[in-house]
Amino acid sequence: MKDVGTQKMDWARLLSTRRLGQENRSNGREDRTEFQRDYDRLIFSAPFRRLQNKTQVFPLPGSIFVHNRLTHSLEVSSVGRSLGNDVSRLLRSRHPELEGTHFSEMGSVVSAACLAHDLGNPPFGHGGEKAIATYFSEGEGQFLRDYICPDTGDGLSETQWQDVIHFEGNANAFRLLTHHFLGRREGGFVMTYSTLASIVKYPVSSNQAGEKGKFGFFESERKHFERIAEELGILRLPCEGDGVRYVRHPLVWLVEAADDICYEIMDIEDAHKLKILTTVETKELLLAFFEGEQRERIERRMDTLEDTNEQVVYLRSCVINCLEMECVRVFVEHEDEILSGCFNGALVQHIADRPRGAFQRCVEVAFQRIYPCKDVVDIEIAGYRVITSLLDLMIRAVISPQKAYSQQLLNRVSPQYDVRAKNLYDRIMAVLDYISGMTDVYALEVYRRIHGIHVPNM
Repeated sequence: MKDVGTQKMDWARLLSTRRLGQENRSNGREDRTEFQRDYDRLIFSAPFRRLQNKTQVFPLPGSIFVHNRLTHSLEVSSVGRSLGNDVSRLLRSRHPELEGTHFSEMGSVVSAACLAHDLGNPPFGHGGEKAIATYFSEGEGQFLRDYICPDTGDGLSETQWQDVIHFEGNANAFRLLTHHFLGRREGGFVMTYSTLASIVKYPVSSNQAGEKGKFGFFESERKHFERIAEELGILRLPCEGDGVRYVRHPLVWLVEAADDICYEIMDIEDAHKLKILTTVETKELLLAFFEGEQRERIERRMDTLEDTNEQVVYLRSCVINCLEMECVRVFVEHEDEILSGCFNGALVQHIADRPRGAFQRCVEVAFQRIYPCKDVVDIEIAGYRVITSLLDLMIRAVISPQKAYSQQLLNRVSPQYDVRAKNLYDRIMAVLDYISGMTDVYALEVYRRIHGIHVPNM
């Protein structure tokens, strides 16, 4: 983050129960807090349920159960709640002026945001994100860069083009939660401003994404984010051109930490279950987080467990607890920098030397041994083929809807997706909504049916 001088965000303003789409409606009286309602609204939603059939890293389970997007999100939410609650507890004595505000509900905000952080991810894991982006940047979709619709005379603006060539699951989650889909209510899920802001990991427009191509909201939802940021007092950064840049909402750091912790450590446990890592290797990786008497105590406790998998589970729980406490400490110690928008790097990059080194070793092993393994690569290759094929068919259908085959394709799309919108950008985004919302299983089924590989019973 850039240095924003003496400006500083205010907790009382950052934690708001104002809801997108219901700004002028007063909150009713319920036993649940507004942030708990956010959590409940998410967990009972169809997009959240669909995460059970979306790949996390490894292919969906056969005889061995590994994590999918749903189990990952639930675990991240659990860790996020602990992070938020502990930070709130430790900072309360520092901020007596916040007594009676929503400051004590920080854990609920983080928990809900964690639950939603992967809602926008397409099928087939991170490979699905790459497949969508590269379809436009280096695949068949490149023709759209300079395409002008003959019926309406419109094409894609530079920012809209950046939206699609850098397709981002995080930005897509914000769209899913805020977009006014056909037949749905204004404001999308009608979430609180604070929960929505806590999801946006990269609070910049796509034309400010830089080399990594990371951004937090599509051009179609830019006004929503600007309204939320202004209401919450999130600091805006200077930038060139017509893009926008903001610092992160402080709770994004906790959502990111929960995701980092669960992603890396649970991948190690899954790799052990799938015998990609041996028991000895797994134990060494997890025990490396500890030293001295603490390590000896953990080893003694572990030795009382006869089942190897239970030993790994115990070690994993100890590591997550260690990382959670370290990230809380870092957040509290750097509160002023975080509120000023000048904190750099993820929380896990600032923890104590030993756990930081052990965590980095887990990351290295994941990239050397886990992500390149045949099963992971195979699902990414297959997913790339399925997604780019469906994308090409649907994009060409919305460009030429008058064609007979286009009409057949468009008729199988749910009416909530505006594939017949007036302008080109909205039609393309509707296609991305449709495909990114698919589960792995459904995407494969649609692919087979469209290509005649599987024909319904006559």
